[in-house]
Amino acid sequence: MMSFPAQSVSFDPLNSPYPVPWNWVMATLSEQKASTSPTFRYYRSQSLISPDETYAAYSRIQLQSSSDFTQNRVASILFVENLQTGELQTILPAAPFSDNPFVADAMVQQPGTIAILIPIAWSENGDRLLAREFESMFGSGLASDFAVIWERNSKRTYTLAPTQVQYSNAVLLGWSQAQPDRVLFRAGNMGETEWPLYIVDADGQTTCAPDDRTIGFGQFANHWSGPQSYFCA
Repeated sequence: MMSFPAQSVSFDPLNSPYPVPWNWVMATLSEQKASTSPTFRYYRSQSLISPDETYAAYSRIQLQSSSDFTQNRVASILFVENLQTGELQTILPAAPFSDNPFVADAMVQQPGTIAILIPIAWSENGDRLLAREFESMFGSGLASDFAVIWERNSKRTYTLAPTQVQYSNAVLLGWSQAQPDRVLFRAGNMGETEWPLYIVDADGQTTCAPDDRTIGFGQFANHWSGPQSYFCA
């Protein structure tokens, strides 16, 4: 089962059980208010070790600050490292705002977007990794999650969100306990007090799951996590 390190309380825009480093984003932007030139800052997520301790998944998050708040940009890449061979795999979801943040053109093409990808759970035997893709835009009320699944054997990546239901915001909760090969979301509209639970399969088929819970495996480690070095453009 999941193992979490001790850590300070983190704020999350969607109140997710797996918070993105939003405190760091806002603190960094606050520090850069007086700057007139774009500045790049970096953050490394916690590593999530697979149940067999063969793989470690972690993400590197890049923040580009701007003098115009709506032109700030946050992007990320998820890495899966084979701890025995050192082989490194790069995972990029097929979500609206996701791209490679270390390609210069990407910073120009999608200013104002937020796309933070973090690992949240392995499957019981470690053959699948589940990650949360949080997407939003600065200066807007737009915010929602996508589920990103990486298959260890086939190296395939799936990007999922609830379909065939109406919602303004979706929150990824983890693997479904009732159907562990599927993911569980809470989705609803702003202003509603009760958001239903939905199970989503690899094809995007969505079913209501009012009594379901989440399950996940792996162990979080704080090695090398947190803010990293930065440079000015």
